[in-house]
Amino acid sequence: MSIKRLVDIMAELRDPEHGCPWDREQVLESLVPYTIEEAYEVADSIARGDMEELCGELGDLLFQVVFYARIASEQGQFDMQDVIDGICEKMVRRHPHVFGDQSVADAQEQSLVWEQLKAQERQNRAGERTVSHLDGIAQALPALLRAGKLQKRAAKVGFDWPESSQVLEKVKEELQELEAELQGPQRDQARIAEEMGDLLFSCVNLSRHLGLEAEGLLRSANSKFETRFNAMETTLLRRGVTLESATLSVMDATWDEIKQKEADE
Repeated sequence: MSIKRLVDIMAELRDPEHGCPWDREQVLESLVPYTIEEAYEVADSIARGDMEELCGELGDLLFQVVFYARIASEQGQFDMQDVIDGICEKMVRRHPHVFGDQSVADAQEQSLVWEQLKAQERQNRAGERTVSHLDGIAQALPALLRAGKLQKRAAKVGFDWPESSQVLEKVKEELQELEAELQGPQRDQARIAEEMGDLLFSCVNLSRHLGLEAEGLLRSANSKFETRFNAMETTLLRRGVTLESATLSVMDATWDEIKQKEADE
């Protein structure tokens, strides 16, 4: 089967007379949550190393692309062929060292060239309008991921701490400011929220300086917490204790047991 078969299936699903009622009523905006979900399911399959499931999830994600293209085609905007042509042209344009006569020394130099080409494309799209160095970073990105991209883009023009130790000091400073708000005579939730956001932003920056990706780090931390919590729950149930009946001290002690078992393995 080819991509054309999938495009034809989508056309049938959207057929005004014989198509699927649910598929016919979808619009671009209504599909966005499903696309985000499918993208995360792809990431989850990769994290678990499940290649068979990954194949299926990639198909689901591809279907979303075809769905968007079909709706746009019905509106007279573009179709799936335009999408394919566009990405082919972009990849050729952004890899002059492969499809042209330019050369790069390594992946790091290629990344610099890539960003330069993207910046030029942003300027071309803007025309005479002044383009900010932060333009083009999607608002809908997960907050941690977008924070990292904003910081990375700012760092490219020199707006960055030279050393990771300086970033760590900034994290400590933000934590102190949050503590000051929490210990104040009257709690101002707006100020607390602002300081908490500043702390998170600085933690993302520290991750970037250490060569780590904050979104992935938090995903791993979530997974670790989930594994330990499930193990704690299972351990307590074997002892005839439910989470609802267990005291915090009992749960803490069991949690420490789980951590010790992990360390001993």
